[in-house]
Amino acid sequence: MSPALTFSSTNGDASHVHVNGNGFGNNVNGLKKRIDGFGTRAIHVGSEANAETGAVIPPISLSTTYKQSAIGGFEYSRSGNPNRNALEDTLAALEGGGEYALAFASGSSTTATVLQSLGPNAHIVSVNDVYGGTFRYMRRVATENQGLETTFLDLETAGDEEILAAIKENTKLIWIESPTNPTLRLIDIPRIARLAHSHPSNPVVLVDNTFLSPFYSSPLLLGADVVLHSLTKYINGHSDVVMGALILPAHQSAFADKLRFLQNAIGAVPSAYDCWLAQRGAKTLHLRMKAHGKNALAVARALQLEPGVEEVIYPGLPGKTEYSRKKHELAWRMLSPQASKFIGGAVEASAPPAEGFPFSGMISFRIRGGTAEADKFLTTTRLFTLAESLGGVESLAEHPAQMTHGSIPPADRALLGIGDNLVRLSVGVEDEEDLVVDVIQAVRAATAHL
Repeated sequence: MSPALTFSSTNGDASHVHVNGNGFGNNVNGLKKRIDGFGTRAIHVGSEANAETGAVIPPISLSTTYKQSAIGGFEYSRSGNPNRNALEDTLAALEGGGEYALAFASGSSTTATVLQSLGPNAHIVSVNDVYGGTFRYMRRVATENQGLETTFLDLETAGDEEILAAIKENTKLIWIESPTNPTLRLIDIPRIARLAHSHPSNPVVLVDNTFLSPFYSSPLLLGADVVLHSLTKYINGHSDVVMGALILPAHQSAFADKLRFLQNAIGAVPSAYDCWLAQRGAKTLHLRMKAHGKNALAVARALQLEPGVEEVIYPGLPGKTEYSRKKHELAWRMLSPQASKFIGGAVEASAPPAEGFPFSGMISFRIRGGTAEADKFLTTTRLFTLAESLGGVESLAEHPAQMTHGSIPPADRALLGIGDNLVRLSVGVEDEEDLVVDVIQAVRAATAHL
């Protein structure tokens, strides 16, 4: 394996103040006011000791209704719940530039609520390599039920003029995934935001930040208007909760109010217990994302050396083509403040490390051969479990063409590069050496006959 990088053990960043007072930026004994780091906010914001009992862990409030000393406050659990409010405070504090957070019953219900908020006969521009479930809702549900028109565009390679030409008078939203699922294309968020906000239609720019989590990416600081997460993935991190979330900056208060009204009216709310679990998971997000990133970098490096692998797609590595090197440089420029500090002081003017850098735990690679070889790999791994989803502490592997992206027509999958030999890995937090050995033995077993 390549020599290991040395990463900073600190996790602070000075980019975010939660303006509702949760930034913990207080004067102490006359010392200069400072902002607590990412990990400190993850553990403390929304987790204040219980005023009645002193419990340091928030209790689970399962009540559906609440006694009111006067009209107002908590009323009915669909409209508000102590555990949901606490989780939302945590999420707003973790997403750089965040002020409002809404937790939903699933990532899909989050998507549905955003698109329903656009009203009838709206137009949106979406990255063409979008998650299969999002594609299905845009094409099969929103188109039929509200007349939504979607232009799917390669936002990674499209020029400025092409993007501006795709925006219409009734364009209300630009939907970005970065990196995309499963080909890990990287979108220049500041460029898209600049173009969108320069257009008379001024569409909202939404970034699905699920693959990177708030630790590696801060889209709101890059110009986005809304960030979406499937909390099921990295933020919860333990594969035992299905949830979604939206986080918005202070200047999007009106949109946040509209989304919260729709959420309550539709009933797309998570349970108190799920909120409690997700908040508990978020407290170790900074620790887990560092481990995910370091493990993924090691696995990606090892895969690059295997003759049975045609291509490794991991933006943290420069790769072997001009295209992959440009993507690598863009990934470096768009790292969040806390990820930059962890990796070692990344700044826009400096070049990324020659040996690569951690960039979350998602890897895609093309194995030599086709479906048979991919299937053999997926059934030969010992530690990488054949399963959908991602972002848990355990390592997972899947075949996008047959699983997560099976709802996308074959011709469209081919255009997107989702071929029969594409395998997606969610690298967990097991011991690095064990994961490397596992993927290499599985690749060799699957391709030995070629």
